[in-house]
Amino acid sequence: MPSSTRALLRHGSTLSLLTLISRILGLIREMVKASLLGTSALSDAFSVAFLIPNLFRRLFAEGSISVAFIPTFKAYLLENDWAMTREFLNSVFTVLLSLVSLAVLIGMLLTPWIVPFFGIAFDETCFLTRLMFPFLAFVSVAAFFQGILNSVYSFTPSGLAPILLNLLTIICAFTLSPFTANPARAMALGILLGGFLEAAIQLPFVIQKGFRFSLTGLKRAFQNPGLKKVLRLIGPTIIGMAAYQINDLVSTALAGNAGEGVVSSLQYSLRLQELILGVFAVSIGTVLLPDLAEHAASGHWELYHERLVSALRIIALITIPITFFFLAQGTNIIPLLFRTNRFGEDSVRLTLAAFTFHMPGLFFIALNRILAPAFYAQKDSKSPTLAGLCSFGVNILLAALLVGPMRGGGVALALTVASAVNTVLLFYFLRNKPRMALGRVLVSALVYALKLILFSSMAVVPVLWMNPFLAAWCAGKGRLFSYGLPLLITGVTYALLGILLLCISKDRQIQGIWRVLTR
Repeated sequence: MPSSTRALLRHGSTLSLLTLISRILGLIREMVKASLLGTSALSDAFSVAFLIPNLFRRLFAEGSISVAFIPTFKAYLLENDWAMTREFLNSVFTVLLSLVSLAVLIGMLLTPWIVPFFGIAFDETCFLTRLMFPFLAFVSVAAFFQGILNSVYSFTPSGLAPILLNLLTIICAFTLSPFTANPARAMALGILLGGFLEAAIQLPFVIQKGFRFSLTGLKRAFQNPGLKKVLRLIGPTIIGMAAYQINDLVSTALAGNAGEGVVSSLQYSLRLQELILGVFAVSIGTVLLPDLAEHAASGHWELYHERLVSALRIIALITIPITFFFLAQGTNIIPLLFRTNRFGEDSVRLTLAAFTFHMPGLFFIALNRILAPAFYAQKDSKSPTLAGLCSFGVNILLAALLVGPMRGGGVALALTVASAVNTVLLFYFLRNKPRMALGRVLVSALVYALKLILFSSMAVVPVLWMNPFLAAWCAGKGRLFSYGLPLLITGVTYALLGILLLCISKDRQIQGIWRVLTR
């Protein structure tokens, strides 16, 4: 097994474990939301209110930090000039804090003009949106701290941060609901407090690593050459991320006008998809970017290709088998997780329709999370942006066409097709990179994906055969037994068959994962 694969698995395993805990808590958060709000108009209001500040969070925080800050910061670290590094951090911190503070103020003022776009209950959505808007400032600062720590291969603090967010939201939902007008407001307070702690928990680790920064004058900050480089990289990315977020907003607006509960059902379905993406794709992408940036800056292109191919194979190994199993077991997964008095048969049906069309896009979305850092590491943010804009157009067009006949399922299918288009375009743009061995990367990823599709198809046949017998045997014996036991039995069967097939084929990835786990 290549040393790059072992290193990627080693660095990614801790972050994946923490992210797994975070995503499980995020799923529990959605289960609490389903229990308290179901797919009601209030649930839709909370979903939209949280979506709006999240749009700006991805613009100012996650996208900008990963695309522009980490590659530039890595270059400063390689130069080993601490005075210049500190001046760069001062400039980024000053501009980031100024921009997000302005965005929070403007966002809260414009909320009454934004909310009607979604066709959701006006007054409560406005209140919840304004309440949660400061969350943007907290998580933007948290992303800045995360960028510093990830650049020096410290991933644990940023893995702990979202755990606090989900945990506090769950606690506040139960403890504050008796004292607020409705449970949605209690959850909103939990998100606000969790966002603050996401930043607070990482700051001591940043200081421990020896990094110091403070506010400086805006004029001086904008004159910093490192910040100018970051802004040049961010420019195209902001356009691409804005397109992606507008995409999300338009899709949500289409869903909101398709009937009560459609927005919430899409959010519940996406939470299950994001459980896998967050644990594996985001974790591996987070670990991958600093390495690719370092290999690109030092001209070690063989290591660059080796690391990228390893990441693509690991993602395929995880997402393709999970997609087949989740599609075969959606009728058990959705009721097991969300079924309550407030989340009845109609809610299950709405969420299952979205889930069925979301899951085939899991592999493509995960690939995009891995391919994008391959461009960012070479300080190319234009190519992923162009791919994102094309994907945006496909998604909006298909969502507008399909939401009428298919409701939430149509919006989910549009996202899946658009994600596949994005993947194809990213591979196409890699062809234009003079140092990229695209043929090797593409052939390796495609052949391995086809092998996993074949093995997953073989392993899922017994699951489909067992489903009706297990459903009849477990029916009417309580939610946990009726849905959980069939899921457990078929899951173990599917996993054992899949592992057996991989072992027979002497799969190098599964052998490497086993070595890492046994250590």
